[in-house]
Amino acid sequence: MVMEKQEIMQGLYDAILSLDPEKAKEMAEKLVKSDIDPTEALEKKMSPAMEEIGRRFKIGELFLPELQLSAEVFRIAMNILQPKILASGGAMKNKGRVVIGTVKGDVHSIGKDLVATMIRTAGFEVYDIGVDVPAFTFLEEAQNKKADIIALSALLTTTMPMQQEVIEALKSEGLREKFRVIVGGGPVNQAWAQKIGADGYGENAAQAVDLVKELISV
Repeated sequence: MVMEKQEIMQGLYDAILSLDPEKAKEMAEKLVKSDIDPTEALEKKMSPAMEEIGRRFKIGELFLPELQLSAEVFRIAMNILQPKILASGGAMKNKGRVVIGTVKGDVHSIGKDLVATMIRTAGFEVYDIGVDVPAFTFLEEAQNKKADIIALSALLTTTMPMQQEVIEALKSEGLREKFRVIVGGGPVNQAWAQKIGADGYGENAAQAVDLVKELISV
């Protein structure tokens, strides 16, 4: 049983690193049929594998397509494990809460979806509120979900000002000090983040994870 546990746990780790959805599915299904705690596999193998993917991406060993595929491999395994986690009353340790969405006027979702997945796999509770999201919806959702961070995506230069609008709305409602705000998206950069008073900028999904960890001091 010990050897079987080691093989399954390592198999999940290897499946993510090798970007192998079939192996991830096979290992997750074996785990479900075993006595292995799925939460342990999630925290000790699957999340560390995604952290390693992020590290390799940052140093240029992997590129965006591989990053996207790794998130999909993780999702495939997670979908299989989730029912067992819930049935056992377990849950991944929640390091903090993030509300993420694409700002008003912008319907791009691929980058936002990848960032949400990567932050989630790092152990944070993520609420993806979609695209074309009005400023006050971000405020409402952040308060309702008791979020620590609001993540704003903008993929168009014409919608970048909507990120600033969210920050201004937080100020007008006396909520600015309650939430950290991070921004990202194709046309967004560090200078823009500083100009609008955001708490941070992530150039890509891997950087976004590091930023969230830093801001919540995990």
